[in-house]
Amino acid sequence: MRDLLRVPVGEVVDLSAHDAAVTPAGPRDKAAGRAETARTGKPLAALQERLWAASTAGDRRRILLVLQGMDTSGKGGTVKHVVGLLNPSGCRIRAFKAPTPQELAHSFLWRIRKALPRPGEIGIFDRSHYEDVLIARVHGLVPRSEIEDRYDRINGFERSLAEDGVTVIKCFLHLSYDRQRRRLLKRLDNPDKHWKFDPADIDERALWPAYQEAYEIALRRCAAPYAPWYMIPADHKWYRDWAVGRLLLEHLQALDPHCPAADFDVEECRERLLKQRDL
Repeated sequence: MRDLLRVPVGEVVDLSAHDAAVTPAGPRDKAAGRAETARTGKPLAALQERLWAASTAGDRRRILLVLQGMDTSGKGGTVKHVVGLLNPSGCRIRAFKAPTPQELAHSFLWRIRKALPRPGEIGIFDRSHYEDVLIARVHGLVPRSEIEDRYDRINGFERSLAEDGVTVIKCFLHLSYDRQRRRLLKRLDNPDKHWKFDPADIDERALWPAYQEAYEIALRRCAAPYAPWYMIPADHKWYRDWAVGRLLLEHLQALDPHCPAADFDVEECRERLLKQRDL
């Protein structure tokens, strides 16, 4: 999946040429997809435990999973169905909202650095530093020259992460315009989902072409061998979850973390334990 879904480095990206409803190399249908995603849980959890165990012996490696996409593309759903397969104590999940006044007083990367995973952890960003070249670009929040500078700063930041042992997995959840309308209407039709709806979502949807252009630029400018972008077709929720789960599994398998060897006499401890009298 890493080769199939990876955005080529340096190439122009045209999102209109990519079908958000395709299911390349995936399970045959929703039932099979959900079943395969569930089966991914056991190997994911085992590798996560090994990653954490390795950190206790000084291994600094960790993973950062970045989830970006338009509203209703399923960032929260991916966290629920994929990250939910992992041990929460080894995860660091952060959902980035509009920056606070304190955050605005610092560099746009300041709040990102504070949320990074520690060695042995799997970090998950629901939105990320890319908001500062997406929303900021679409709404003209900063001068265009500042946006251009931010692409370079993001690239330098992600390179430094890779050099420090962070495996960066950036997933763009590619959603179609029509599918977004259907998902927003479902929220309006269900009173239990009204809390997830904001009338401003309609205004943001009117800016769809500008957002698509902003994503195309970010995907092209910030795709790198050390921090690749993956384009995940997200019209089918089951495929989205399966694909992200597979990507996470493949990256963990490539890391191949190992539990550290015992720093004590195993047999001596076994003998002592067996000699203890029962209470």
